[in-house]
Amino acid sequence: MTREEFEELVSEALDRIPPELTRLMDNVAVFVEDEPPSDDPELLGLYEGTPLTERGEWYAGVLPDRITIYRGPTLRMCESREDVVAETEITVVHEIAHHFGIDDERLHALGYG
Repeated sequence: MTREEFEELVSEALDRIPPELTRLMDNVAVFVEDEPPSDDPELLGLYEGTPLTERGEWYAGVLPDRITIYRGPTLRMCESREDVVAETEITVVHEIAHHFGIDDERLHALGYG
């Protein structure tokens, strides 16, 4: 799968997020990278920033939170295009949930681990 096709899958996954949730997202940007940092080569996605639940009066003038979806590990773990579509959607939802302050334990319980 080309990078462009993968980026389109990420875009489609973002489009499936309910509008009432996307309206609440604040100061966050989503990126696609080919590979994660070398210290975690199987990482599918990463949220970097300050979750909405931890922001206070001090939160102003900061760079956007960053959600990165990694193409390489996703393609390596999936056996079909359908698997890639499903895993990409799970990863996008997982990382957006971190933006809302939901931790990994709760995400695993919800099936987005």
